[in-house]
Order: sequence, then C-alpha cells, then structure tokens
Amino acid sequence: MELSNKKAYYEYFFEAKYIAGIVLRGTEIKSLRAGKASFNDSYCMFHNGELFVKSLHISEYAFGTYTNHEPMQERKLLLTKRELKKLEGKIKEKGYSIIPLKIFLSDKGLAKIEIGLGKGKKNYDKRETIKARENERDVKRKYGV
Repeated sequence: MELSNKKAYYEYFFEAKYIAGIVLRGTEIKSLRAGKASFNDSYCMFHNGELFVKSLHISEYAFGTYTNHEPMQERKLLLTKRELKKLEGKIKEKGYSIIPLKIFLSDKGLAKIEIGLGKGKKNYDKRETIKARENERDVKRKYGV
C-alpha cells in the first residue's frame, strides 16, 4: 500500500526528504491499509517543538463503532531531535514549507510518511515542468522506450 501526493511535485522544488513515523489510532491504520487517504492541501506545522501534519484526510473505518477517528484531525510525526531542529530552522526562512509526499507501510507493518522540505515554484517553473514531461512522453511514443 502506497499513496503519493503527485500535486506536491508540481507545486514545489524539494531540497530534502525525510521519512517519519506517524502516530495513528487503531481505526486510522485500518483505513490506511485499505488505501482510504487523501493529501488534498495537507501540510506540516510545528507546535511546541513537535511536528504535526494537518489536513491529511484518512477516511473513517467502515466497520468502526463509537471508537472511530475524526478524518481531518492533526497527527503527530515522529522524527529525531536533530531532524526536527534542522527543519524548524529552515521553516523560519522565507518560502519554505514541509509537505507530505507519500504514505506507506514499512516492512514491519508500521505506517510511515515521507515529507519534503520544499520551496514553492513560480508559474514559469510550472510551465517548464509541463514542457519537460510532454517532451519525455513524445520521445517514449516515438521510440517506444
């Protein structure tokens, strides 16, 4: 199971990527295993020296009862202190954001999230990205690679 945030690669240049653990409740991990999550406009934010992911939608578990989770609640990310300090320092610079890129299950069955330290693209950068992607498609069509 792997869910990726394709829109993020279009909107941002990424300088660094980190893999973090994510604190989930029982019904959240069951929904993730079923692939019921959405990245629409999700981002990461610091609060009291801890990193949280906001606007990450994990659908309610279909067989959950009164113990079911809230779909849009903020979830804590688990990183080392060194990584947290590095990210917090970079975030204070203008134009940097921490964006969730991918959610996956590790070999041990734990939910992990890949986050990227990104700087927003300008409109002309986005046009160049589209142009490069179209050129790559044309080459594949022409030469069947």
